[in-house]
Order: sequence, then structure tokens, then C-alpha cells
Amino acid sequence: MKGTKGYTFIELIVVTTILMILASAVMPLAQVVSQRQREAELRRSLREVRTAIDQFRMGVEQGRIPTTELEPQNEGYPPDLETLVVGIAAANDASGRKLRFLRRVPVDPMTASTDWGLRSYQDEPDTTSWGGQNVFDLYTKFDGTALDGTKYRDW
Repeated sequence: MKGTKGYTFIELIVVTTILMILASAVMPLAQVVSQRQREAELRRSLREVRTAIDQFRMGVEQGRIPTTELEPQNEGYPPDLETLVVGIAAANDASGRKLRFLRRVPVDPMTASTDWGLRSYQDEPDTTSWGGQNVFDLYTKFDGTALDGTKYRDW
């Protein structure tokens, strides 16, 4: 047996143990990186829709969107998120062109759906149910806590 080459069983166990320790240290890091990416995507999606809501409101204030097509209690905000995608007829435009503010309703990366929590202008800031008059703001319906300790719903 003096001339045999190769690893002993003990050496294989030691190497396997070291690899398992390294792998167990990398897994939590990978989970944090994944969560951080989803949080960044959530912030981008919220910013995109909130910007579209603000542009809609600005269009109403500038007279580009006729208020006759909106409900009286609307306060100049879109009636729903779909209106931002489908568009609304521009005021004083005989061509029938529609003003669109979003290409699509973004997917909530936390819930993997387009089902966002909505707030109307008339709702209380901390409400969890939508009044239905208009869309003043939105939030994720995911009930989790971010890496910074804040609730995703509060973003």
C-alpha cells in the first residue's frame, strides 16, 4: 500500500466540511442580494406609477385633459390605473388622439402581480381600503419588512 496515490477518507471529509461551511456563509448573502434587487424594483415601479399620476393631474390643471370626462369628486386624479394605460381623449383635439401615461401597469415585485393597493384623494393616509373615487397614490399589498426595517406598505 505504500505506492498508492490518492486522497484518504479523512481528507475528503475535511474538504467537504470546509465547502459546506463556505456554502452556508454564502446563502444568506445571496438572499439579501435578491431581496435588495426586489426592493429596488419596487421603488422603481412605485416611482413610475406615481409620476404617471402626477402627469395626469398636471394635464388636468393645464387643461389638456377635459374635466367633463371625470367624476366631480375626482379632484383631477385618474379614476383607476387602467386609465393611465388606455389613455384619455385630449381636450381640443379633433383627431381623437388619447393621452397615455403608462405603457402597462407595472408588476409588483413583492407579490408578482399587478394588484396594487390604491388610495384616493379622499381616503385617510393610513387606510387599507380604497374609497374608489380616484387614484391619488398606490402601495404594495405585500405585508413584509424591508432591509431597512420599514414596512413595504409605507413606501
